[in-house]
Amino acid sequence: MTLEAPDPQAIVVFGASGDLTRKKILPALYNLFVEGLLPRRHAVVGYAFSDWSDQDFREHARAAVAEFSRTGIDADAFERFAQALSFVPGKFDDPGGFEALGARLRKADEDSGTDGGRFYYLATPPSAFATIPLRLGEMPGGPGAPESTRLVIEKPFGHDLESARELTGTIQKVFDERQIFRIDHYLGKETVQNLMVFRFANSLWERVWNRDAIDHVQFTVAEAIGVEGRAAYYEEAGAIRDLIQNHMLQVLAFVTMEPPRSLDPEAFRDEKVKVLKTIHPISPRDVIRGQYEGYLSEPGVGPGSTVETFAAVKLHIDNWRWSGVPVYLRHGKHLPERSTQISVVFKHAPSYLFRSAGLAHLPPDHLTIRIQPDEGISFSFQAKEPGPGYALQEVEMDFSYGESFKVKPAEAYERLIHDAMEGDHTLFTREDGVERSWEIVSEILAEPGPVHPYAPGSWGAKEADEVISPRTWHLGAHW
Repeated sequence: MTLEAPDPQAIVVFGASGDLTRKKILPALYNLFVEGLLPRRHAVVGYAFSDWSDQDFREHARAAVAEFSRTGIDADAFERFAQALSFVPGKFDDPGGFEALGARLRKADEDSGTDGGRFYYLATPPSAFATIPLRLGEMPGGPGAPESTRLVIEKPFGHDLESARELTGTIQKVFDERQIFRIDHYLGKETVQNLMVFRFANSLWERVWNRDAIDHVQFTVAEAIGVEGRAAYYEEAGAIRDLIQNHMLQVLAFVTMEPPRSLDPEAFRDEKVKVLKTIHPISPRDVIRGQYEGYLSEPGVGPGSTVETFAAVKLHIDNWRWSGVPVYLRHGKHLPERSTQISVVFKHAPSYLFRSAGLAHLPPDHLTIRIQPDEGISFSFQAKEPGPGYALQEVEMDFSYGESFKVKPAEAYERLIHDAMEGDHTLFTREDGVERSWEIVSEILAEPGPVHPYAPGSWGAKEADEVISPRTWHLGAHW
């Protein structure tokens, strides 16, 4: 399917002076512009509490694109892109600021031909997620026509089940669910999207993608850095809220869902919610929390904080396909490397045939789905070494996006922003999906248990081995 330019619309980025806009959103908008995937008639309006002029915002955007765009910056292309950029200063709770924003958007309709189309991106602290939609509802002329208005909201969507429901209720006073796009940038990664093709377009894998052939699944998101100046946020979130409740459960739903009835976005989201509803709430006895040594010295961390920077959990999917197949999730900061991957581990082959050759235990075959940084899929299995006798060695068949397609995949934000502009909800989380994800982690948030120290550069709290025992954690191409 060839992507096309969306219908005309004005793009409003709230939090336009923040890090997310600088590192991700402005480079993504520029790359979409270069590839002809922004609306042919568009305007980009930044809104933030910064005393900037339009030219200040353009210079900020130029620096952001030059540093963070995957394609680099082309001077001529950026000059054309910058012509559509403007800036409105204001607070998120200031009705006066929104009056000025409304006037700027009406001017965009007249000068740029955006035809009343509206695309609002909330790249703001979570505390503004409820305020901004209400202010938009009060804006002269309103937030825009229902059929051509989108509201994109970053994570975290609430900090527990009750707050998520309250936030949805507040937003739905102004926007209906069809206009709301809860963004999870992991779902925009090429490898995650390829899971659907890999599973459902290849009959071999779908035949073994169940409890008959699979022993267990493990999913690791490892970060080599610490909180990097985000301690104020992390003190409220922690590893479970920051990654496991949203990114990891949403990706896991793609791995474990049933085939949708069609490629319709709601068909995808129906199956994701169905499988999330079969996951038992995680028991406190099935979680280990850790905190890297030195976290308490990070600026903004409270004395004696027990916030986790590492978590390992075991969960169970109670349906016909996955009954009896444990799933292990692991995430942490200050681990040895940056890597996100899923390992699907198949059941052991009977070893009686090779016992006489001294091979009493054969390592299991396993499929590794690499989400970042080296996107691809590999399958590891046993092969006979050349020569007499039966000396076995693990070998690997590998698929790499970079090697196979000779192109660097688009950034996740590019795909997700384009999809939201088109009104395509496939890769966005629905209200019931968000609520179910909070239900899954509700018990371990209510009873978090102790936090175990671990050395920076290690693989987290050693107690995490208890979660996966008698199995072992796996990261990389080989056991």
